[in-house]
Amino acid sequence: MRLRQQYFLASASLQDVIRQWVRVHGEDFSQFAAKNCFQLNDTHPTIAVAELMRLLMDEHDLGWDEAWSITSKVMAYTNHTLLPEALERWPVRMFRQLLPRLLDVIYEINARFLAEVASHWPGDLDRQGRMSLIEEGYEQQIRMAYLAIVGSISVNGVAALHSELLQQGLFRDFYELWPEKFNNKTNGVTQRRWMASCNPGMSALITEAIGPGWITKLDELRKLASHADDPKFRARWRGIKQDNKVRLASLIEADCGVVFNTKAMFDVQVKRMHEYKRQLLNLLHVIHLYDRIKHGDTANWTPRCVLIGGKAAPGYYMAKQIIKLTNNIAKVINNDPEVGDKLKLAFLPNYRVTAMEIICPGTDLSEQISTAGKEASGTGNMKFMMNGAVTIGTLDGANIEIREEVGDENFFLFGLTAQQVEERRRDYNPVAIINADADIARIMHLLESGHFNQFEKGIFDPILHSLTSPHDPWLTIADLRGFIDAQQQASLAYQDQEKWARMSILNTAFSGKFSTDRTMLEYNAEIWKLQPLPEMPMN
Repeated sequence: MRLRQQYFLASASLQDVIRQWVRVHGEDFSQFAAKNCFQLNDTHPTIAVAELMRLLMDEHDLGWDEAWSITSKVMAYTNHTLLPEALERWPVRMFRQLLPRLLDVIYEINARFLAEVASHWPGDLDRQGRMSLIEEGYEQQIRMAYLAIVGSISVNGVAALHSELLQQGLFRDFYELWPEKFNNKTNGVTQRRWMASCNPGMSALITEAIGPGWITKLDELRKLASHADDPKFRARWRGIKQDNKVRLASLIEADCGVVFNTKAMFDVQVKRMHEYKRQLLNLLHVIHLYDRIKHGDTANWTPRCVLIGGKAAPGYYMAKQIIKLTNNIAKVINNDPEVGDKLKLAFLPNYRVTAMEIICPGTDLSEQISTAGKEASGTGNMKFMMNGAVTIGTLDGANIEIREEVGDENFFLFGLTAQQVEERRRDYNPVAIINADADIARIMHLLESGHFNQFEKGIFDPILHSLTSPHDPWLTIADLRGFIDAQQQASLAYQDQEKWARMSILNTAFSGKFSTDRTMLEYNAEIWKLQPLPEMPMN
């Protein structure tokens, strides 16, 4: 069904464009590549490469060379993930059954491509096998990402680190063959929705301070930086943030039945449930805070309300285990009178855009804690930054660029780098780390003792096994000590509300790079090369 859908939508789009072209130009396709570009958004529409070849040859009588010259100049591929399992592969058997003509086309593309590889690296059969569009094995598979690369004029990642890792890792063979194809286009989000619309109080204050130009030219937010040193401006900023936290607390109470103290730090991680995003790391820190409270270690305490939200893929067992663990921990913490308002935890069901429009403005601390080298970019990190949240995160995805923009002092950094992650895998021993750190040992003891699943014996054993395995690809325990320490820095910083307000304002002020306006201008300047229309006057 998925393959049928992809083919239907890609073919319909191509046929619509060609129909309009023929209406104006007849069967003359000599300028088609100069006037059209198709951006392949991940591997899902990659079948368009083979389908355009079919349409040009079978429906419009072009020869192979002419059709390929057009196809390979109008396709451009954006990769959105470093996870190999997320790069689509389709069984050759399925193609033969559903799309036999396209399978013929793909075989021919592959044969001609492998001839080019052989010419470049004579006799290197291993490389030919690695780069082939057809993956050999028990069942032959078509590598759709490779089809996209071979059939495109441009290949880009969506953050600087991501693009570098594509070139040096996942697509290294292709980069060595065609370095000129590869480039970076850091993601962005639209400030019209994620600031002006969803945070009207803050937007009005910004416009009052620097004018309305930021709504269409987000770089103008830099003018806001000077206001971070104005006590009156900081007071108004804090008042707007407080109103937004009240609004968010109402949503959480309605959806989760948990009452958040709006004077506490709102610590938020909302994103797709996946092990590499490390919601588990967040939960281990929550357990650490709970353990401190139970041991009376509450001197100079910063009250904290932790919100986790996201959806799991239907068949993703571990992701659903993490959701279950979150709710079990929340039940214990939220019903313990000794904990009270010192700590709350809620899992938001049905995480959605309309909820995010309330969550972003009300967040104090943005959790961006993926294993370094695994997150392509992220856009939630940008939405939170624009709305004045301070980030705690690893050097992963667009976090790196966020930290570069806002400065080290306005970002809570922890964790291994992508290079260190690869080095640590060789001798990773999480049990030794646990045994050497009393805080971590107590966290793990609470999990292993079944404290959060007293009447569901063994239910979280898969999570425990994953955390303590030397083969844990996410290295959660390796980063836990650094995470606890960075969280303590955040807690202390939050106690100084003047300092925190300054950090918040500067995060907003230096978020200008992360507008989708900048992203699309870069796509256009380097790939699409469209003539911009004149700007429409604002009402």
